[in-house]
Amino acid sequence: MNRDYYSKLGGLPPQTELLSSKAVFTTAYAVIPRSVMTDIVTSVLPYWTGTRAWVLSRPLSGFSETFSQYVMEVQPGGGSDRPEPDKRAEAVLFVVEGEMTMELDGASHALRSGSFAYIPAGSVWRLKNGGSTAAKFHWIRKAFQEVEGLEPPPAIVTHEDEHAISAMPDTDGRWGTTRFIDPADVRYDMHVNIVTLEPGAVIPFMETHVMEHGLYVLEGKAVYRLNQDWVEVEAGDFMWLRSFCPQACYAGGPGRFRYLLYKDVNRHMTLW
Repeated sequence: MNRDYYSKLGGLPPQTELLSSKAVFTTAYAVIPRSVMTDIVTSVLPYWTGTRAWVLSRPLSGFSETFSQYVMEVQPGGGSDRPEPDKRAEAVLFVVEGEMTMELDGASHALRSGSFAYIPAGSVWRLKNGGSTAAKFHWIRKAFQEVEGLEPPPAIVTHEDEHAISAMPDTDGRWGTTRFIDPADVRYDMHVNIVTLEPGAVIPFMETHVMEHGLYVLEGKAVYRLNQDWVEVEAGDFMWLRSFCPQACYAGGPGRFRYLLYKDVNRHMTLW
């Protein structure tokens, strides 16, 4: 099946472009539109070659508390033998363009657009772009929360094509979720899913819950209700939602609206 994941980042607007945009940063939510993800806002990271990163979120007072999310662009021949400096960090990789090879705990895996990998904290892994074109992937990092007596979660390497969309109840299949991690498996303390809404479908109530969210729009456009505001979003935009930020959505069409969704799950609330 052909998949269309937005990945056209970079470049620089012309001098004739207006300064205003839909970028919003509040204490309840943030919208980082694709128009601001230019060449001059990228970062380079230690022990990565031929690679740059757009940092979409980071733990920060009044911003993301549980995770950091990057869009990584790896040129042919680029990659890293020491990608993760923090042994506490677990990761999810989701490829949106190109092909790469990942070595995880001694096993080699070919990754392509639509590939998903969950990498447990403390894993030894490497990544290399051995192809002839640039590869892009989302890298979500979180400090793993151990639970006494509960074994650590195993690695997962899979592809979206191997997972059916699970329809939400009472939606006639118009709103569904592609789940890469079993939601009943409490060994995992985060989920990264793909949410799909058909044209005209809605999230029909103001969700207000404990899970922090990061949403990257992979395809389509929609109008999102965040806290007290309506914002328009499209493929390539990123949203951060604080815990308990009210949220709802209307998919505007003409095509599907799809986004990569991070959320923290399956743990007691810390009390300090």
